Amino acid sequence: MNKAHVWHPFTQMKDYNSSDPLIIERGEGIMLYDIQGRAYYDGFSSVWLNVHGHNVPELNQAITDQLTRVAHSTLLGMANVPAIELAEKLVRIAPEGLHKVFYSDAGATGVEIALKMAFQYWHNQGVRGKTSFITMKQAYHGDTIGAVSVGAIPLYHEIFRPMLFPSHVIPYPNAYRQGGAAVAMEETLSGLRLLLETRADEIAALIVEPIVQGASGIMVMPPGCLSEMAALCRKHGVLLIADEVATGFGRTGAMFACDHEEVSPDLMVIGKGLTGGYLPVAATLATDQVYNAFYADYEEQKTFFHGHSYTGNPLGCAVALRSLELFEERNIVEGVKVKASFVEQKLKSLIDRPHVGDIRQKGLMVGIELVRDKVSREPYDWTERIGVRTSLRARELGMLTRPLGNVIVFIPPLVSTEAELDAMTDILADAIISVTENGWGA
Repeated sequence: MNKAHVWHPFTQMKDYNSSDPLIIERGEGIMLYDIQGRAYYDGFSSVWLNVHGHNVPELNQAITDQLTRVAHSTLLGMANVPAIELAEKLVRIAPEGLHKVFYSDAGATGVEIALKMAFQYWHNQGVRGKTSFITMKQAYHGDTIGAVSVGAIPLYHEIFRPMLFPSHVIPYPNAYRQGGAAVAMEETLSGLRLLLETRADEIAALIVEPIVQGASGIMVMPPGCLSEMAALCRKHGVLLIADEVATGFGRTGAMFACDHEEVSPDLMVIGKGLTGGYLPVAATLATDQVYNAFYADYEEQKTFFHGHSYTGNPLGCAVALRSLELFEERNIVEGVKVKASFVEQKLKSLIDRPHVGDIRQKGLMVGIELVRDKVSREPYDWTERIGVRTSLRARELGMLTRPLGNVIVFIPPLVSTEAELDAMTDILADAIISVTENGWGA
């Protein structure tokens, strides 16, 4: 039935249907179990969103308790208790100045909301020229039309170009490919500076994945880059949108990646880890300044005409609230810092392997770039499927992950113990060596 009826995302179905598909039946802690009963470490947090593991009693109970009250009630002109309580909680932990919360159901829809808010913000103030956006090379912000318009990964986005609005593109700093951190950072900042000095009057906002750019291969910004970008936006009157969908909720070793450099964006998009990996809830946080541009008499028609059927879903908000309580009760963010150091030490030996070009890490977000030639940094050809083969080998050894081209991703649940991290990094190393040095799966 799976092969007959289910069309899987980001999956070539001809390949999939000729394979032995993995079908997950249940989860426990950081382990997932397939329908044959085989166990796998969840080495990529079920696409970067699991925080506390699977089948967590406290989170299960939060949903059960809310089910006895109401499963869903619209937020269009009404309210519900969990959505109110969660909004208050998010404002307390978010970067300074983000006081308003607009709910949605996925990171991409949260990005759509931020783009539309930024666009209408200027329109509501009578500024008609600021209608374009700045994005960054190899950016990924989701798969809806607006989010793809500010996306810049050709493989994912180029085919849809005729459907999209154009965006300005500046480099995201890639120290490994741009001659070091200082050179890469200067290229980014000089590109942004020139664009703002010449065209700020037509730019509504810059959207950025702060500190870590995910889908491009876990690219980590040099220290100080984000804060300099924020300062340039403020100087030139351009809004800053921080896409924290992947980086938020402790993943980088801070509650939000912006916190590393005390950056307060005008708009911030959150999702993935918001509910601990349980239910699809996202949100776009805004400053009072942005919100007040929409606050007007009915006749002025400055309302933000946007919404989703399941906006502010009480079940999702209830489990998100309980997840945030667990962050505090179990000191999750501080724990990530300690665990990240352990992972860094474990992976150090890999950098000497002949086909490991670069290891990039921030918190518990890790990308290992595999290359054909270590000296020249020549990449493997796409058709060799190095990343895919390495992930399949890891799966055979008992851990699930998903590659980004030739970059192997390791993003474990935040509650993973040192022993579990030890076992997972061993599998990761074994898989990389098996494929790149011993030809497994060729």
